[in-house]
Amino acid sequence: MPRLHVNIDHVATLRQARQGNLPDPVFAAGLAELAGANGITVHLREDRRHIRERDVRILKETVKTLLNLEISATPEMVKFALEIQPDQVCFVPERREELTTEGGLCVADYADILQSAIPSLKNAGIEVSLFVDPMPEPIEEAARLDADIVELHTGAYANATGKAKETELQRLTTAANYAQEFNLRVNAGHGLDFDNVLPVAQIRHIEELNIGYAIICRSIYIGLDQAVREMQDRILAAAPEDF
Repeated sequence: MPRLHVNIDHVATLRQARQGNLPDPVFAAGLAELAGANGITVHLREDRRHIRERDVRILKETVKTLLNLEISATPEMVKFALEIQPDQVCFVPERREELTTEGGLCVADYADILQSAIPSLKNAGIEVSLFVDPMPEPIEEAARLDADIVELHTGAYANATGKAKETELQRLTTAANYAQEFNLRVNAGHGLDFDNVLPVAQIRHIEELNIGYAIICRSIYIGLDQAVREMQDRILAAAPEDF
């Protein structure tokens, strides 16, 4: 059964709508942990549209579970990660005009920076993940660069319907199995919600699910504590009967 990491970016999105102090993503992270989240994920974007450096610094001191920092593959971001030293760093693609991350990282395009960044981060005791599409090539590149983890982009699965959804689910399953052949750990995320998470949570080898938007949306109606607990219940349903 995968662990649930709650992405709190969109708490900060709401805060930035008024350029104020509320709602506080750090406080939200604490509530998520108290509700049973196994980790907290934030994406420090280059344009700082939601999460800010100050948020990450405070989260480093306050998160009790595991802090996963998503960043672009740039020297500035690598330097910041080495300074903060989160538990995990996940390299993700980033375009300023996108509303949200639209696909996996083209690992080969960033090989030059990653081949120096990954050992630097690992030497600092930080686990390194690459956010990739469920395809052989980026998984092979991740293994070649000695990443610890691949996080499979689940957006195509989340957006698909009918038979296409089954096809995308099989792609995720195949990719998870393939990553295991390279001794890569496997996480997954993007677009997962209360209705579609169960089949992904049932995929063997997937260790963590990064979910944010759906939980934050549901929390408007029922509160963050209950929204996190409900998502944990969905994931728990994926456990074997003798769990």
